[in-house]
Amino acid sequence: MNPLPQSRRALITGGSRGLGAAIAAELTLRGVQVMAPDRATLDLANPASLDAYLDEHASTEIDILINNAGINVLQGLSFLEPSVWQAMLQVNLTSALRLTQAFAPGMAARGWGRVVNLSTIFSLVTKERRAAYSMTKAALNALTRSAAVEFGPGGVLVNALAPGYVDTELTRRNNSPADIAAIEAAIPLRRLAAPSEIARLAAFLATDENTYITGQTLVADGGFTCQ
Repeated sequence: MNPLPQSRRALITGGSRGLGAAIAAELTLRGVQVMAPDRATLDLANPASLDAYLDEHASTEIDILINNAGINVLQGLSFLEPSVWQAMLQVNLTSALRLTQAFAPGMAARGWGRVVNLSTIFSLVTKERRAAYSMTKAALNALTRSAAVEFGPGGVLVNALAPGYVDTELTRRNNSPADIAAIEAAIPLRRLAAPSEIARLAAFLATDENTYITGQTLVADGGFTCQ
């Protein structure tokens, strides 16, 4: 593990709990100065809040952007409410786009940058009541590829990380104990991922350890999608 200079600054959304907090902690261990605004400071579901945050930080140099925040409201495609769709589109995709637009050009101008978008295996496969989640996260993968092509000449590497089932509050909220047991039985490694395991992979993608991987969606799912 190679520490980064203290001057490197990361912005991570949804960094106050769960996987985001684990990524923030891992980056901090590697010497990165981490900005992890809470919802009161940056509410990605509220376009006005995002506008205000970007205005306030227009001159802030961000070297590493981790678009981690996301929501997953379980509704079937036939019953998907427009308000739910708009909220998931805003948080899972539009906010990542806006933050990338705001900070990736500066990274390219300085000749170094990393963007990591937290996607999901459900951007590649899906199941019932995951329609909006799958669609918005699949679009996030496409944003990843587009940004990698556009900002690559400036030394900016952009990747998506697609975890499988991670032992977080969101996973526990969306699945009953019986569901969790069934999920674990369906994973070849027979367990959920620990947030720290995904955090280490995110930190690899976000630092100098990654020198040539860009435009990719990396799956970390314990073999779940191999079946």
